[in-house]
Amino acid sequence: MVGNMKVPATPATVPAKPARDQRLDVVKGVLQLSIFAKHIGLSFVGGWVIHSNWGFSDSSELFLLLSGFTLGSVFALKQTKAGWAAAAWDMLGRAVRLYRTHLLVFALFGLMVAIACHTVLPGESDRLGWTRVLATPLEVLPAILLMLHQPAFMGILPSFVWGMLLLPGFAWLWGRIGESAILLPLGVYAVVQVVGWHVPGVEFDPFAWQVLFLGGAWLGRRALLRGRALALPPVWDRVVTVGAVSVLAVGLATRVALHGALPEIGLWAAPFAEPAWITEKAGLPVTALVHALALAWLVVRFVPKDAAWMRVAAAEWLAAIGRKSLEVFCLGLFLSWGATQVLALAPGSWALDLGLTAAGMVALGVWARWLGRGGRTRAGVPGRAAVPLR
Repeated sequence: MVGNMKVPATPATVPAKPARDQRLDVVKGVLQLSIFAKHIGLSFVGGWVIHSNWGFSDSSELFLLLSGFTLGSVFALKQTKAGWAAAAWDMLGRAVRLYRTHLLVFALFGLMVAIACHTVLPGESDRLGWTRVLATPLEVLPAILLMLHQPAFMGILPSFVWGMLLLPGFAWLWGRIGESAILLPLGVYAVVQVVGWHVPGVEFDPFAWQVLFLGGAWLGRRALLRGRALALPPVWDRVVTVGAVSVLAVGLATRVALHGALPEIGLWAAPFAEPAWITEKAGLPVTALVHALALAWLVVRFVPKDAAWMRVAAAEWLAAIGRKSLEVFCLGLFLSWGATQVLALAPGSWALDLGLTAAGMVALGVWARWLGRGGRTRAGVPGRAAVPLR
């Protein structure tokens, strides 16, 4: 298929809808719980336990990559059946629905902060960056509608919306030049890193973060049309695996050094004097991008698609959260804020900390299962498709 041309829907041209890959749901469930824990201020779990505290990337990078992977395959399947225009219209509808969700969450979270500021937490708007919204809402309304004003917790959903809006153009470019289309998002990302482009007021710069979503879409499209996202020769498979393990090891050692647990001598100490290449979020540093890709590769490489442990109760629970990731994320924002306020009243209480975190995770799991009742996906049972990761 090229551009708007619609290829006849024959078995030779339309790939079969693949079975759902449980790994995607389980990983997304783990990422959602990590995001929830990370958003709880003063939490031991959010501050020390989750993987983002021991490497260069966190759950946001992986989630955007996986979402691009899934939607890239969805777009490709729709395009092979009905043409580029139909696939683009479908993706636009998804983007509009997510945009509405973002605005709703923005309004409800702002209302919650406003009530807190006028009752028991007078400084909360300053702490979370909501003061301008509450003081001059009409002044910042255009920036809010354009998703360019992002107080605390309001930055991630716009990244998905921008990715969805870019996907049809990326697919059109693929139809013109093939898989080399990936060079465009990579080139834009490279320019961002060299020149330092940055959209002011956003938590996740769209010029930088697009590379994760569109890179995931590139892999998802390949997986659907070719049967595998990446098919490397054995020797290169081993090289990439060793490289990915090395990236994770360097990330772990770096974090341990920053925590003061390694001797800072010679050149080893130099990079840690200015750790912006670790802590800076908006521009997606190369370290974060490479670390996220290394994690994704190792999960695909070492977690079998049909691993028995993914059918145990705990894994099914995580998968349920992953299948309702948007709804879980939205509820998690409010629960994490509430948990933060409770912990602020009793700082240093480990029992309260762990209890609140555990209770919140259970609540998110119950919420996801309630939303997904009647539509649970098991092996051999129809459900929303996912393409093979390798």
